[in-house]
Amino acid sequence: MSLHQEETIVALATPAGIGAIGVIRLSGPEAISITNKVFYGKNLETQDSHTIHFGTIRDEGFIIDEVLVSLFVAPKSYTKENVVEISCHGSDYIIASIIKLMIKNGARAAKAGEFTLRAFLNGGLDLSQAEAVADLIASSSKSAHQLALQQMRGGFSNELKNLREQLIHFASMIELELDFSEEDVEFANRDQLKQLILAINKVVSRLIQSFEMGNVIKNGVPVVIAGKPNVGKSTLLNVLLNEERAIVSDIAGTTRDTVEDEITLQGVRFRFIDTAGIRETADIIEAKGVERTFEKIKSSAIVLYLFDPRETSLTELKAIIDDLQQVIQENNSKLLLVANKIDETQVNDALSGFESLGEILYISAKEKHNIQLLEDELLKAANLSQINKDEVIVSNIRHLEALQKTEASLSRVLNGIDNPVTSDFLAMDIKQALYYLGEITGTVTTDDLLENIFSKFCIGK
Repeated sequence: MSLHQEETIVALATPAGIGAIGVIRLSGPEAISITNKVFYGKNLETQDSHTIHFGTIRDEGFIIDEVLVSLFVAPKSYTKENVVEISCHGSDYIIASIIKLMIKNGARAAKAGEFTLRAFLNGGLDLSQAEAVADLIASSSKSAHQLALQQMRGGFSNELKNLREQLIHFASMIELELDFSEEDVEFANRDQLKQLILAINKVVSRLIQSFEMGNVIKNGVPVVIAGKPNVGKSTLLNVLLNEERAIVSDIAGTTRDTVEDEITLQGVRFRFIDTAGIRETADIIEAKGVERTFEKIKSSAIVLYLFDPRETSLTELKAIIDDLQQVIQENNSKLLLVANKIDETQVNDALSGFESLGEILYISAKEKHNIQLLEDELLKAANLSQINKDEVIVSNIRHLEALQKTEASLSRVLNGIDNPVTSDFLAMDIKQALYYLGEITGTVTTDDLLENIFSKFCIGK
C-alpha cells in the first residue's frame, strides 16, 4: 500500500447516513492549519492538545454549520500525527460540504483503514493490535468485544515479543559461530537451545489450539437445528429468535433450504441454522435441502437434534444418533437431544425408554416451555464461560497460518539439533521462525500484506 504521510487525509469517521451528528476526521501535518482556514471561533493553531472549541465552518463567508472541533496535537493522537475531529450536524449535505471544503484547502480523501495504517507505521500500534481495532468495531457480543479489546491492548503482542526476544538471542549466538567457522567454536549451547525451542513450541502450540475457540468467539457459535420434517424446528428457531424468521407449517418438508440468524445469550453469540428435515424423499428440491443439512452439520459446533417422542421409536432415534455421531466426532462437535411437543396429552407415554440414550431435554417450542433450560444447555455446550479473560486467544486466520509456519520452522531446528547440522542451517531455520512471528506483529511487512489487511477496514478508521 503506497502511503504519503506528508499528506493530510480526511474522511467521515461515523456511519454514513442522516443522524444527529457526524464526525469528520483529519490526520496529517496540516490537519490543524487546514481546519483553521475555514473555522471561525478561535485560532486553532495556538490551542493546546486535547481541547474542544465551538465555532462555525465557513466557505468564503457562507456558514455551512456550527461545529465542535477537537484537537489532538502530535504525537498525542491515535495516528501520532496532528488530528482534528469536527463534530457537525449529521446532514449528508453538511458532511459532504465540509469534506469537500477540506479537500479544496489541501487535504485528500483517506483510503480504507488509512488512519489505523498511519498509527501502525508511526509506532502507535503493532500490526496485530491494528487488526484487533477492526475486530473491536465488528464485535457483536460481549465475548468477542473482550477478546478484541485484550488483543488491542497488546496481550497477544507481548506474548510474541517474549518469544522473539529469546529466539533472537540464540540466533545472534549462532551468527557469531558463523563468523568463527574456521575455528570450529560453539557460542550457542545446543542443549539450552533445544530446551528453549521446546518451551517456545509449547506456547506456539497452545496459541494454535486456541484458534478454534477464538474463531467461535469472533464469529459466533454455529448451531444446527436438525430433525425429521414437521418436528417443530422452524417453530423453535422463531421462539429462540423471538420473531417469525422461519415459515411454520403443518406440511412436512416446508423448509427446503437452510435458514440462519443470530442471537446473543449472556454475552455469547450463537448462529442458529434451521435446516431441511432429514428423511428419505423423492422430491429433488427437498433432497437437495437434506444434503445441505448434513453439510451444515459438518461445520457446526453444536447439533441440536429435535424429535417428536410420539412419532419416534427408540430404535429409530438410536440409528439417527449413530449417523450423527460419526459426523460430530470428526468435527469435535457436541450433540444436544431435544424432545419437542411435550404439551401434547399423549406425550407422557412416549417418554419412557429414551433415558437410555443419555440426557434429553424436554421442551414445547409452541408453548415456550423449558426454552430457558435449552438456552442454559446451549451455553454449557459452547463452554465459553470458562475462558480465562487474561489468556491469549488467537482469532485471526492470518495469525494462525503464521504460527503454523513458525511451528514447522521450530520443528526443523529441533531436528537439526538432534541430527547435528551445521550452524548455517540452524541459523536459517531460526530466522524463518523469527520471520513468521514478525509477520504477525508487523516487525516484518510487505506492501501487499499491508494492502490486504487495511483495505478491509472501513474508511475513516
